Order: sequence, then structure tokens, then C-alpha cells
Amino acid sequence: MTATFPERAPVVVIGAGPTGLTAATLLARHGVPTLVLERHRAPYPLPRAVHLDDEVHRILHAVGIHEQFSEITRPARGMRLLDGSHRVLAEFLRDNPCGRHGFPQANMFDQPELEQLLRDNLAQHPLVTLRGGIEVTSVTPPPHSGAPVEVSFRDEDTGVARTLSADAVLGCDGAGSLVRACIGSRMRDLAAPQQWLVVDIRCRLPLPAWDGVHQICDPQRAATYMRVGEDRYRWEFRLRTGEQPEELTDRGRLLALIAPWTAGIPEDELHVLRTASYTFRAQVADRWHKGRIFLLGDAAHLTPPFIGQGMGAGMRDAQNLAWKLARVLTGRASEALLDTYQAERHRHARQLIRTAVAVGAVMTGGGTGTALARKAVLPAVSRLPGASGLVLSAVSPPLRPGPLVGSRRRLGHPRPGTLCPQPLIPGADGTPRLLDDLLGEDFALLADAPLGPALHALVRALNARVVQLHDPRRQQPGTGGAAHRADPGTSALIHWMGTAGAVLLRPDRVVLATAARPRPGSTCGDDLAAAAAAWAPLLCSGGSTAGDAVRVATEPA
Repeated sequence: MTATFPERAPVVVIGAGPTGLTAATLLARHGVPTLVLERHRAPYPLPRAVHLDDEVHRILHAVGIHEQFSEITRPARGMRLLDGSHRVLAEFLRDNPCGRHGFPQANMFDQPELEQLLRDNLAQHPLVTLRGGIEVTSVTPPPHSGAPVEVSFRDEDTGVARTLSADAVLGCDGAGSLVRACIGSRMRDLAAPQQWLVVDIRCRLPLPAWDGVHQICDPQRAATYMRVGEDRYRWEFRLRTGEQPEELTDRGRLLALIAPWTAGIPEDELHVLRTASYTFRAQVADRWHKGRIFLLGDAAHLTPPFIGQGMGAGMRDAQNLAWKLARVLTGRASEALLDTYQAERHRHARQLIRTAVAVGAVMTGGGTGTALARKAVLPAVSRLPGASGLVLSAVSPPLRPGPLVGSRRRLGHPRPGTLCPQPLIPGADGTPRLLDDLLGEDFALLADAPLGPALHALVRALNARVVQLHDPRRQQPGTGGAAHRADPGTSALIHWMGTAGAVLLRPDRVVLATAARPRPGSTCGDDLAAAAAAWAPLLCSGGSTAGDAVRVATEPA
């Protein structure tokens, strides 16, 4: 049966990997119809990414598959740094498996299983259509602003070539991105590439190895070991200068490489799922969009794997862009809002890539002298109070100040550009729920003080949901001075708010702005509403009712 295609789609997503599927799902949740075009008909069957942190797990919560993902993931216990003889140099353990965003801080998983969850979830959204067996051949930028983007493709089943128009195109088509070439973007190197051999093995018997991430800090043969699932394991070995992957993939040589982790395991129990030579690159595209054509994921950036942020960075791209694009396509925001995508994500991805390069250099770089220095320094570092928390904490930096990240004017406020934590908060029926379930899909305001008229008007203009918190430190009317105890989640959230009486959150749960806590008997929000004059025009189209409300809310009294 020949697949039918529309002549025009609001959004075309090219590529159905985790980034593309996440972007399409989030757009659907914001009410935007989307067509996903993918060359493969099913998820790529071999494992690639194996780790994501609690911030990215939170994106899966926004997509709606966090519970299913939790069933297929394995929290990582921590990390050990070892020398070339596998002697432990340092050990960093996670005391609390649950991070500040409501999920384990490190999640090990099998990428094909994640992709299948994303596909199954996508099929439940009537606004999204996924077409497999489609090879996109070109993406043509429009001749002028406001004109549609043309996407040409070939149906591999029929060989028929077609072209359709789209209001926006998302290039989630990987490191060899066709979309990147079509908009004239080029990758820029941030560090020299490295050749590594990746080995995935299945074994029904548990390996006699410490159940966490092992990093071999040996300049002669740097390596990483991870238990990915109940019966799946991964090794990564850095190739030496002039060494060819074929020299290591012979079964005898391969078993010798992994022998330190497999002692006592019969050889016939070790089933090699794949061996692949990878070039670990540190690159970022110089241009992330042209008009309404955007790059996301590996099409926009490539990072070494040392901090486990490769796939997650693409999903962060999707979350950052989806709500902005939806707001523009539905006529609620200015076209200029789309320029904030590259401004925010380019700098964030670049910083993460540089962090990965630096961590890799510290753990595996240098020569014999550097290796000796590591042996002397790392054991002492690991014994320092709080060392594990610092080493294993989230590495994602806050967004830098910009059009949608207000400046921090007072000490003590939550820093604009940071991600709001996600504790369990009692719902209307008293049942504890993850905070994002209470915040909804759009803007939200956390408040533990009464709102003034200007802030009320801004909330209405943004269609923001207000979550009113009650500070247990303040005496409640009718308690007769008795101590009033709040639940731990609410207390943690109020503590995070610091000196703020209200915190305005973007749809991606990034802090946009804060309002100072008012004096007793007063309302809060005048300072936030006044500051909104700088960024509200981006979020609310001037010709809309919301735009008029923002103008009124931000005008001086």
C-alpha cells in the first residue's frame, strides 16, 4: 500500500532517533501537528547511548514515558578510577540514588529499548505521523521570510520522489546531517578527535566486577567499563596511534582485553553483540538555524562520552526549541523568539563539550608522568569530605543571561537560567506528586507570598499556572502560634526559592525571573512585572490579547 503524504505540514522532523522523537512528541503536546521522516523502519537494533542523567530523565517525564523508562533502566552505583593494573585510585559512591529532579542521577539503559518506548508513545498522539523508509534528499530554505520550507524525499518502497512544504523543519539527522549542509552550517572542532573501540556483550551470568562505572586511567590503554542492564555490558578502549580496530576485534584478543572483568566466566557465555570503531569528536556547528530550519542533536554538536551527555544534549535541544516553536506557530509569540534557541543551546552545548574534553584529559590524558601524578593525587581527592557528591553531581551548567534568562539582581534568589528542582509535592487530594505534574505544559509561577495586581496580569498574559506554596516558617492564622509543619518536598522547594516570593518558570522548567519576597502584609511581583518589559514582547505577540495584557502589566503605574 502506498503511503500518503500531505502537501504541507506545520513541522517536518527529519530523523526518528531520541532527539527527533522527543521533539515531535513535545510539539504534539503543545498542539502542533508534526510529520517525522525516517530512513529506517524500526529503531536501529544495536546499542549506542547507554546513559542519561536525572535532568534528561525529567524530559522523558515531560514526554510521558518516565514510568516505562524506569522499568528498563538501571541506576549506576557510582564510579571507580583505576590504574593500568586495575588498582583502585579513587572511588566515588552515590549515597542517594534519587537526584534533585525526582529521578536517579545516573541511568544506564539500552538505546533501542528507549527508542521503542518513544515510538510507542508517539503513536498515541494523533497530531504526529511517523513515516519510515523515507530518504530525505534536500531541504530548500525559502526565498523570503514567511514562505514555506521545501522538503524533497524518496519513498524507498516505491522509488517515488516527492516534495512537500513545511512551516518549519527540524534536522535531527545525525552527525552526517543533510540539513546542516543545506543551511550552509559547518562543524567547528573544539579538540582533536580520538579513535576508540566500543564493545557490547551480553552475558546471562553476572560478571565478577564492581557494579559501577570503571574508568581505566592508563595513557597506554585508556578504557571504560559499564554494566548497562541485567545481562548487558559495555567496554570502550582507546586505540593507540597507528592501531587498527581489526587488531583488537579477533575473539581471542577481545576476550583478553575484557579478561580483568570476566574472570571465571565461561567463554561461551560471553556473547558479543557488536564491536565498532568510533571517532569521539568534540564539535559544535557554527550555525544552528536558518529561518525556520533548525539543527538538533548530533547534527548540531558532538561530544566525547566521558560525562555521558551526548544523547541527552540532543534531548535538551528538543525541549528548548519545542515550546518556543509552538508558541510562534500558533501566533502567540514573536518570530524573534526562535533566535533564542541557538543563543541558549549553542553556549550550553559548547560548555558541556569542553567539560567532557577536560574530564577525559584528566582521567586518560598525558604520559607516564601524568599517570604517576594521578596515582598520587586521586586517592587523596577521593577522601575529601563531599568529594563524591561533587564529582558525581550534574554537570549541566545554567543558561547564561539573555533575552529569556533574567539577570540576577539580588543575592539569595534562585539564579535565572537554572533548572528548578523537582521534589514530590502534595496535589489537591494530598497525594504526593512530582512537581512537573502540577505545573502543566506551559509557563508556571511558584509563589509563597500573595501576588500583586501587576504579577496577576502577567500570569494571565502568559497563561501561567500558579502553584501556591505555604512556608512552614510563617505562623498560619488560627494556629494559635503552634508550629506548622510542611511536607519535605514543599520545604525543600521553599528553601530553594531563598529570598524570592515568587519564581517564574519557562515551559522547560528553567527559571526565567524572580520576584523579591515582600514585607509582611504586602504583595509581591512589582519588580518581576517591571523587568518583564525586556522579555515579554518575545513571548506574547503585540497584536494579541495576551500581548495587550503584557503591555498593561509592564507599563509603569
